[in-house]
Amino acid sequence: MIPLSWLLLLSAVLFCIGVVGVLVRRNAIVIFMSIELMLNASNLAFVAFSRHLNSLDGQVFVFFVMTVAAAEVAVGLAIIVNLFRLRETVFVDEINLLKG
Repeated sequence: MIPLSWLLLLSAVLFCIGVVGVLVRRNAIVIFMSIELMLNASNLAFVAFSRHLNSLDGQVFVFFVMTVAAAEVAVGLAIIVNLFRLRETVFVDEINLLKG
């Protein structure tokens, strides 16, 4: 049986790796992968607390987070593909479509 503190520590490490990936990288695909890593870290924390408290509430939240993550990936990848067709780059520093 894995202690709750180890699972929460792993979740925090994964979340921090995701935050660093979002802040440091300039590639849009890597940024989306880092966001997915942060969502999966929160899912791990939900499942850990769910198992620790002997409740299914955390697993229900995981289901909703996975649904939102799937929708985010579908919309995000569609935007990235559209931007790549328009600008021929996926680096966020080179994309300035919203400038007036």
